[in-house]
Amino acid sequence: MTQESGKKVWVIGHKNPDTDSICAAIAYAELKNKTEDGAFEPKRAGHINEETKYVLDFFGVERPELVKDVGAQIKDIAYRKTKGVSSHLSIKRAWELMKEHDVVSLPVTDSEGRLEGMITTGDIAKSYMDVLDNRILATARTQYKNIIETINGTLITGNEHGYFVKGKVVVAATTPDLMEQYIEDDDLVILGDRYESQFCALEMNAGCVIVCSDAKITKTIIQLAEDKDCVLISTPYDTFTVARLIHQSMSIKYIMKKNRLITFEREDYVDDVRETMSKVRHRDFPVLDEDGVCVGMISRRNLLSMQKKRVILVDHNEKSQAVEGIDGAEILEIIDHHRLGSLETISPVFFRNQPLGCTSTIVYQMYREKGVEVEGKIAGLLLAAIVSDTLMFRSPTCTQMDRSAAEELAVIAGVKIGELAHHMFEAGSDFKTKTTEELFYQDFKTFHTEEMDFGVAQLSAMSDVELDQVKEKLLPYMEQAKGAEKLDAVFVMLTDILDETSEVLYAGDGAEALLEVCFGPADEQREFHLKGVISRKKQLIPALIAGLQQQN
Repeated sequence: MTQESGKKVWVIGHKNPDTDSICAAIAYAELKNKTEDGAFEPKRAGHINEETKYVLDFFGVERPELVKDVGAQIKDIAYRKTKGVSSHLSIKRAWELMKEHDVVSLPVTDSEGRLEGMITTGDIAKSYMDVLDNRILATARTQYKNIIETINGTLITGNEHGYFVKGKVVVAATTPDLMEQYIEDDDLVILGDRYESQFCALEMNAGCVIVCSDAKITKTIIQLAEDKDCVLISTPYDTFTVARLIHQSMSIKYIMKKNRLITFEREDYVDDVRETMSKVRHRDFPVLDEDGVCVGMISRRNLLSMQKKRVILVDHNEKSQAVEGIDGAEILEIIDHHRLGSLETISPVFFRNQPLGCTSTIVYQMYREKGVEVEGKIAGLLLAAIVSDTLMFRSPTCTQMDRSAAEELAVIAGVKIGELAHHMFEAGSDFKTKTTEELFYQDFKTFHTEEMDFGVAQLSAMSDVELDQVKEKLLPYMEQAKGAEKLDAVFVMLTDILDETSEVLYAGDGAEALLEVCFGPADEQREFHLKGVISRKKQLIPALIAGLQQQN
């Protein structure tokens, strides 16, 4: 059996991750690896924005691997490590292997391990019950080596690597006079110890003669077999046993399933696998790796041994913002600074939620609480996350604890906060190379209430010049995004960091009316310019939710 997940734990932020989501995941995984057993790996649930790319490159930290789904996969299951067999294997040997390993099916593979077919006990049984053709061994191009192995025989003369490709199987139980009437060229003749019968079979140009019961074979018969280029085999079994067994000498290639095979890959998700299995009656299914090599077999009962992926969530606790497949994962911890969301867990988890401006501030606190030294590059990541989430301390979500943490981290990282912030925001507001879709989803979150399902994107820049450029792109795209996300409304905050002002774009029935309830009437151009509103988390989202409740 094999299972690849082991004790790995993924530390991962929300979809469409911002700098805090990425940096908190990296720093917290580092802390866990230094204080606990196991392998903690930072991951990301979406594409990295330009600001975060700048931060990671500046501090020389690798980008976390992208994870699109944390649902259980076949590689998380202890599936059976069954070695593939050659298609030239005899039916008898295949049956012996099935009994030896207590299985009902075997994958048939080529020399490189790639799947060629499947052989099952049902296929073997069917070959016995349905085949009444005495030429079946020739049709199946049966190798003499397989025949010898199947009847526990000994090659007297001839080429064991040759193939029986012509003629029929004959049991010579009559006199030589009668044998002449039904033995034809190239037949395979099964007979006993009678010299006359052996001589007659060879004179009739048999392709193969099998002498049963370890009967004596004279030098004359051996020499005649050599002269006739006939394969001569001796076996301890009697004629009845040989006649019964010889069918099993055929290679499984002739009876195996080759077409419409149902296979799975190690990366396939268990939910999809279970659904496919429910539609067919097969007992076992081949598992392939990324190169198409068969690495084992999986059955329905293997799904019972599924080990869920183990994850720690940072910078979110909303199901709608979590990576796909979160319901199928085991959540161990949640570290966040947002309002309580909709995530549910099967068992109790460690949940740390503090009303701070940044998750990375919480992570830094945990380093200090555990007495773990913060390395320079990790300090740089935590600092950058705080600067980003608090808009360099301008956001109303920023606390004195955030500011103090940033100042301490700046010393450890050896950077100046103002210079780092300037370069970060400059990188983040470089919108020229991005598509409209990339701009919209750069920092997008969805929210679900009883009254409305809505999404809010936020783009920040050092001045309104960059924001005016993206505004013209985003306005016509918002309706499309609303439909794609199946939301009632979408909003976009275009935030001028230095001016501490946001313009809110909107789309959807009731969106404009909701903004008017929250912030008063729009201006003459039906636009909402909100002075001092720069925090989505603390200023816009609470206002929208309160406005929805007020409308009802």
